[in-house]
Amino acid sequence: MKLDRMDGMKRTHYCGTLSKANIGESVVVCGWASKQRDLGSLIFIDLRDRSGIIQLAFDDSTDREVFSRAFTVRSEFVLMALGLVRMRSSVNPDLPTGDIEIEVKELKILGASLTPPFDILPDTKAGEELRLKYRYLDLRRSNLQSNIMMRHKIVKVTRDYFDENGFLEIETPTLIKSTPEGARDYLVPSRVHKGSFFALPQSPQMYKQLLMLSGFDRYMQIARCYRDEDLRADRQPEFTQIDLEMSFVDREDIFGIAEGYIKRLFKEVLDVDIKTPLPRMTYTFAMDNYGSDKPDTRFDMKIKDISDIVENCGFGVFSSAVKSGGTVRAINAKGAASVYTRKEIDKLTEEAKGIGAKGLAFIRWVDDEPSCSFSKFMTAEEMSAIYKRVEAEKGDVVLIVADRKPLTLSVLGALRLTVAKRLGIIPQNQFNFLWITEFPFFEYNEETGSYDAMHHPFTAPLDECIKYLDTAPEKVFANAYDLVLNGVELSSGSLRITDPELQAHMFSALGLSETEAEEKFGFLTGAFKYGAPPHGGMGIGLDRICMIMTNSESLRDVIAFPKVANSSELMSGAPAEVDKLQLDDLAIKVNIPNQDDK
Repeated sequence: MKLDRMDGMKRTHYCGTLSKANIGESVVVCGWASKQRDLGSLIFIDLRDRSGIIQLAFDDSTDREVFSRAFTVRSEFVLMALGLVRMRSSVNPDLPTGDIEIEVKELKILGASLTPPFDILPDTKAGEELRLKYRYLDLRRSNLQSNIMMRHKIVKVTRDYFDENGFLEIETPTLIKSTPEGARDYLVPSRVHKGSFFALPQSPQMYKQLLMLSGFDRYMQIARCYRDEDLRADRQPEFTQIDLEMSFVDREDIFGIAEGYIKRLFKEVLDVDIKTPLPRMTYTFAMDNYGSDKPDTRFDMKIKDISDIVENCGFGVFSSAVKSGGTVRAINAKGAASVYTRKEIDKLTEEAKGIGAKGLAFIRWVDDEPSCSFSKFMTAEEMSAIYKRVEAEKGDVVLIVADRKPLTLSVLGALRLTVAKRLGIIPQNQFNFLWITEFPFFEYNEETGSYDAMHHPFTAPLDECIKYLDTAPEKVFANAYDLVLNGVELSSGSLRITDPELQAHMFSALGLSETEAEEKFGFLTGAFKYGAPPHGGMGIGLDRICMIMTNSESLRDVIAFPKVANSSELMSGAPAEVDKLQLDDLAIKVNIPNQDDK
């Protein structure tokens, strides 16, 4: 097919911006043919661009050459049309432009298309793998285009807000020295310095602290970050962070800036009023009541401790757990008995075992007397006390786990979410923000019998905890905080250590020798010796906040060209092998182990 040229024609309007106010006007629109309907003497084409759809009309009054050209149009052809806006004879109330159409006077076919591998529709039935292979077609779907456009607006509001509050947007390097930050680095070999490697930043942490030492006072960056780790629905190997750091501030100053941003963002983008100050919850309270350090507080179903009730009961699973230093805890799914049959509870038991639990005890109250998996080992008084503690009544299902405290809480935290989704009790279009504070500084590693850091080594401990650094690490809490929204961690941050002596002490507590600390972080700790202002900051996950604000189920729905679970990009085929000449330039030899050797 011979394609047309624009020949000086210029678009005057986007398709979705036309309205009855434009009736009688001569307009030029461009876009893709979403649908062509040939009714013999009438042809209609739905023309689509990023703003929406407008109907093009061709009838007996249309120039025959133009009519013939319209007859050849197929789905996803690229068109330019000139014509008059008029009322439609048959109004489509489902379209914003459904009461008007364009009476076409001139039609140009600027690009032809093969038959697409799937329908370019918001609710296409095509599988995600196929759509990601043809991502450039997938991105033509109106729901994804709406997500990407909202992301643009979120970024614009972000830059405007922080600029108005005195922040400077400063870029930091993406080729840096590899430093331990919790996940594996992506490494980039150096051609000039053979055998040496750059790393892609997991965050701009050290550079933004150096900017504070350089006197820039308030820094912000829409920063690209990279982590070589397994993916989830809310995680990608490369992601975008709204990164900020402030000097001469305390935690309340940082909270105030962040809350002002959230309030501004949700009002301008969604016209939603977020009430500030945002609620706060300590890490310990969150874990004890929700089994998570990022609790979804849109629904109740808190975890209840029944250890004191069952400590000396006849059910060995419970009593032995308590006597060995563990705990017995429960959640009550109100009104769930009609949904959770014994078979459904068996599925929950398998889920609990998959997380690490040895089993799942339950109470299912359907009839006048509850059905219980362990009641024959209990006294009536003990069962009554359990019912009272968890506020159980007819129609409820109570789920109970007995094990080590961290495992018990994490299992019940996961089951709490599973059950809430199954029951449909999580409110939609509700935004529950929450600050989580007072994180433990160290986490006990049962495999090694030692304490590991829960945060990067520049996180400041709470002043009152410093005395326990060497003697009681379990009593040390960090001056760190997370911002959580609807069960999703949006942000992590902390106040930073600026005292060189305390920093050296912290490195020692984390098991780093002076030599190791100097080798890994010497360029930053050396800078502290030249006058470091008190400072702190945070990084807000842009992809995650876009996911929630667009009501998307996955980060892939708000990223133009995302990766899949194995960190590959299906459309381009990345990562891919490179030729031997490139490897020789880098002095790299690839050694891929045989499958049998793994």
